[in-house]
Amino acid sequence: MIIEEKYNIKTIAKEGIETIIGAIIMALGTSQFLLPNQLSSGGFAGIATIIYYFLHIPMGTTILAFNIPLFIIAVYKLGKNFFVKSLIGTTTFSFFIDIFDKLNPLTDDRFLACIYGGIIIGLGTAIILKANSSTGGSDLVSFIARSYKPSLRVGKIIIIIDTIIVILNMIFFKEIEIGLYSAIAIYLMGKMIDIIFEGIYFTKLLIIISNKNEKIAKEIGSKIQRGATGLYGKGMYSQKDKLILICAASRGDIARIKNIAKQIDKNSFIIIANAREVLGNGFKTNTV
Repeated sequence: MIIEEKYNIKTIAKEGIETIIGAIIMALGTSQFLLPNQLSSGGFAGIATIIYYFLHIPMGTTILAFNIPLFIIAVYKLGKNFFVKSLIGTTTFSFFIDIFDKLNPLTDDRFLACIYGGIIIGLGTAIILKANSSTGGSDLVSFIARSYKPSLRVGKIIIIIDTIIVILNMIFFKEIEIGLYSAIAIYLMGKMIDIIFEGIYFTKLLIIISNKNEKIAKEIGSKIQRGATGLYGKGMYSQKDKLILICAASRGDIARIKNIAKQIDKNSFIIIANAREVLGNGFKTNTV
């Protein structure tokens, strides 16, 4: 019990540090590239950009204020650990945006800004996802939404929200180019997350072999709301029967599932493969 407690504390501390680092990287990409050029990364940051230019309210302050209602919901629906890490991530992100905003921007070329801003923010976001954390906004909305309805296709919801916010940026700033460059930045953010976090495919297939697979499957279903299928196999070297878990998951769930498996059984054998297409509950419901 003492060893497990020390391990948990060590893991939480590691994820907290990763959350802070990722948030600082995101703040750098936002305040040094996107914000000075009126570009949007979607989510609350996009709304905060509009308020920043029209009401002259610091962007970080606006983002933090918008996330307060989400934090109240998150503490009840997502657990204290996730709430604390998300609070740290959002606070760090908001604080450093306002700090970096006081520096001269690295470029006033919108094309360069959307490219480098998208890449840097994507890098920071990937680090935060690996830490099972969030900086609020659309990501936190998706976690909360899925806690109510696991089969909800939150990816599409986030895309719709980001699209609406980018359109609002175009309307308020009266420049179509802002929307076009912002779309490039958002695309690059997603690609950077895919490449750094789990490769170029969005959906992954996990194969887990462990003597404690029933407990692992229960934890995956309880904490991540993902189903797992058990198939019986035989280890040809050990000549022993094994229960093999198969679980399809999105990129944001991979690190959490690996952590669950390793915490329950440090000797668990995990294979992660690209899933070309996944149809069914929680994923695509048709081929159209």
